[in-house]
Amino acid sequence: VQLVESGGGLVEPGGSLRLSCAASGFTVSTYVMSWYRQAPGKERELVARIFGAGGSTDYADSMKGRFTVSRDNGKNTVDLQMNSLEPEDTGVYYCKAVRLGRQYWGQGTQVTVSS
Repeated sequence: VQLVESGGGLVEPGGSLRLSCAASGFTVSTYVMSWYRQAPGKERELVARIFGAGGSTDYADSMKGRFTVSRDNGKNTVDLQMNSLEPEDTGVYYCKAVRLGRQYWGQGTQVTVSS
């Protein structure tokens, strides 16, 4: 099982980034797939989740309306579209897969929002 995040980088405030999490060794549509982030000096926090076959989603309050999580079953990937980025969104973004008590994490991708 492997999760590989990509798409991070440096963006100005108000800009957008699209992160992608490529999964191997399992099928993303059978897992709860989540994005977390960890800002410098802070604990890791949940950003967004997408659930199982139905594909329902939920978001942390501060991300609602700005971030969108989606899944591509054909590519076995989970993406996070981030719009209207703020300096407070800076951090390492991680992909997580959970099913039946098992969980897997990716290595993370750095997002820096700065002018």
